[in-house]
Amino acid sequence: MKLEWSPLAMDRVGKIAEYIYLDSPSSAKKWSNEIFDSTEKLLDLPNIGRVVPELEDKKIREIIKGNYRIIYRIDTNIISILTVRHTRQILLIEEINS
Repeated sequence: MKLEWSPLAMDRVGKIAEYIYLDSPSSAKKWSNEIFDSTEKLLDLPNIGRVVPELEDKKIREIIKGNYRIIYRIDTNIISILTVRHTRQILLIEEINS
């Protein structure tokens, strides 16, 4: 299996980390490391996340890390990180289908 990040997901992690950085640089680094570390676990256990409730598609799953949803798709040999959203934000379907 291979893990790949969409440009949108990388952009979201960067923007969230920048926001956290304004308050605490060390927390921003810790948060982003935890996000990347939690996705690495998907290489061994791709089905560990729950099916995204809005979609009910077994290939599109999410893991929750703190207040954030890490949404990913499982394909034959690739796990694609699609987006990262705050749990209070509405999931936009365009982010999944892009």
